[in-house]
Amino acid sequence: MSIWICPHNVCHLAGVDEVGRGALAGDVIAAAVILPINHQIDGLIDSKRLSENRRIALYKDLIEAGGDFAIGHSSAREIDSKNILNATLIAMKRAVDALPITPDYVVVDGDQLPSWNYRSEAIIGGDNLIPQISAASVIAKVIRDHFMALYESLYPGYDFVSNKGYGTKTHIEALSILGPTPIHRLSFAPLRHKIK
Repeated sequence: MSIWICPHNVCHLAGVDEVGRGALAGDVIAAAVILPINHQIDGLIDSKRLSENRRIALYKDLIEAGGDFAIGHSSAREIDSKNILNATLIAMKRAVDALPITPDYVVVDGDQLPSWNYRSEAIIGGDNLIPQISAASVIAKVIRDHFMALYESLYPGYDFVSNKGYGTKTHIEALSILGPTPIHRLSFAPLRHKIK
């Protein structure tokens, strides 16, 4: 496994990750996390590699540890108007801008950075290398899953609790019967074909 070395003179390192890029419905959500110094949180890895119960347990650990975090959103309409990449980068910038502490350095999972003035770098696979990014992955995932469960009560019939807005068979079948909701991304296939 690769090792990432933090630059010198960094007191507040923020990790950033997003969830929901590939979904057909719901916001893309980014989290920015500054972990407390000498934190004792074990098991931080990419949230996709964790069970739901483990993610929730880690989320609680992160909150109790007392670090700083913030969330940034881009809505389905913003995704449709700006495209998913730009909307994701906007959500990341919103998350970092919302941190209560200005970070000295920002590490972002992936290969692209938002347009901002922070000292930063993008790291492919960073959610498995850097605890701050792993923590951001966990927080963003738990919060987005919670929002999708709330959307299920607003828009029943799409099984958002289970599919989280992703294009599962039952979700596609529901779309063919019920049509899109206000939280569906109309620029995404297969929705593009259904609205013309």
